[in-house]
Order: sequence, then C-alpha cells, then structure tokens
Amino acid sequence: MEFFAIADIQTTPEQLQQLSVDKLNEYCADIEKVLHVEHENSSSIYCIWGEFTVHRQLINGGVRFSMPTCPNAFVWTITTGFDPAPEKVVIHGTINRTDHDADFIESIALFLDAWKAGLKRHFVDAG
Repeated sequence: MEFFAIADIQTTPEQLQQLSVDKLNEYCADIEKVLHVEHENSSSIYCIWGEFTVHRQLINGGVRFSMPTCPNAFVWTITTGFDPAPEKVVIHGTINRTDHDADFIESIALFLDAWKAGLKRHFVDAG
C-alpha cells in the first residue's frame, strides 16, 4: 500500500539528506523518543506503533527511512524535485500489504501528516 503527504516547502535534496536519525522525534511528533543511536544511519525509536529500529539511506532527491523489524516493512521517503510535486516536498510511505485494517491505515496517514508538520517547523518556521 502507498501513502502520500505533500508539504509546501521549498528545499533541496541536500538539505533533506541532513535529516538525521538522532533527531527523528524533532521532525515527527508521532516519534515519541529516540532510544539509542547505533550510528549516523541507524537508531532505535519509540513511536505510535511501539519500539523499532530505523535505518536512514540517502537517495536521489532526498532521504529514505525504513523500519527493517516492522512486520509491515514500513518505509518512508522524503524527497523534492520529482512528481507528483517537484517544487514541494513529497513524503511517500509504503507497506508490504495490499490491504490492512482501517485503524492502521489511518495511523500511517497521520504519521505522514506528522512528518509534514514537523518538516514545515524545521524548514519554514525555524528559518
């Protein structure tokens, strides 16, 4: 399943690639706490779904975060410069299911909305 949130933010892929695993809870209110930083591209977090490891990967246009221990293989990317909104920031989430219960689907949409709000605070309001 795919999920999208579009943030009205002008930034660069290089700035998005500066989003770090040690500050995930500063970017997203649904990530309550960073529990442990393994290294610059891996941390343990506590979020709305419980405790998970998060990996960070630099990609074309921005950054990808993944939860390799998540039973739904949840991944989200934060990019700019590409469709569906090349002048804005696209937050794109996926899980490895074709369907899921309505509450879980809503929680993913709310998670992406929390990222959208947090990125606005980070890139626009703080600037």
